[in-house]
Amino acid sequence: MIITAQKKETCPAGIRLLKDIIGNVELIRELAKNDFKKKFAGSYFGILWAFVSPIVTICVYWFVFTFGMRGASNGVNGYPYVLWMITGLVPWFLFAEIMNSGTNVLVEYTYLVKKIVFNISLLPIMKMVTASLIHFFFIALMILIFLGNGFVPTLHILQIAYYLVALWVLSCALVYMTSAIVVFFKDLTQVVNIFLQVFIWITPIMWNDADLLASHPVIGMVIHANPMYYIVAGYRDAMIHHIWFWEKPGLTLYFWAVTLILYFAGTGLFRKLQPHFSDVI
Repeated sequence: MIITAQKKETCPAGIRLLKDIIGNVELIRELAKNDFKKKFAGSYFGILWAFVSPIVTICVYWFVFTFGMRGASNGVNGYPYVLWMITGLVPWFLFAEIMNSGTNVLVEYTYLVKKIVFNISLLPIMKMVTASLIHFFFIALMILIFLGNGFVPTLHILQIAYYLVALWVLSCALVYMTSAIVVFFKDLTQVVNIFLQVFIWITPIMWNDADLLASHPVIGMVIHANPMYYIVAGYRDAMIHHIWFWEKPGLTLYFWAVTLILYFAGTGLFRKLQPHFSDVI
């Protein structure tokens, strides 16, 4: 494995990170491949477990909301509820996995953090790549489920690539913050877990936000201020509503403004705390 040396630069940490990613694509690929293998080493069924848990979660939610709640059994916007639900869960699974695994990446790879010549800013990116490998499988599964229900995706499905990039940038912004802070505040791992448990219900994944907007417009505006709303709604626009992202200029500009602020804040915090990581871990 090739080890890269870090260079001190005056450019913003977020720009420096982009340069590191571009210059170390092969290293990130090797790290992600080894991380993926390590995650399931010693398991009898190996990587199958990476797919079993999300699939079981989808089946449970589908059963509860379709058969346990009469409203969901009627579908949403003319689509079966399972299709509407899975378009929200697929991006959420990736976001949650990046947040969970990325937050603890420095603690997990202590031996690399203590290597003076290793560029540890690549570690959160490695976790994002590892999680994305599974995400591609679920995108394919989502498309197959749509086809199985008689709904053929339109050209709007191409913009899933755009929303995936948006999800990567948002996840990076947050995980660089949490991975840097958790080194000094170990309890943050539990805080992130609780945050994700609450956040999945605040984000309109299992429920339709249209009714909330009609009855409680102020609360609806707060829900829409959540950056993950843009991603979830985007996947549904690509698969169900057939709306291009540029048809929502206000929401798109808001998302990128908030996300880029978080991105530069997160990478800046990571670079500021980085010199102290090896002393604390």
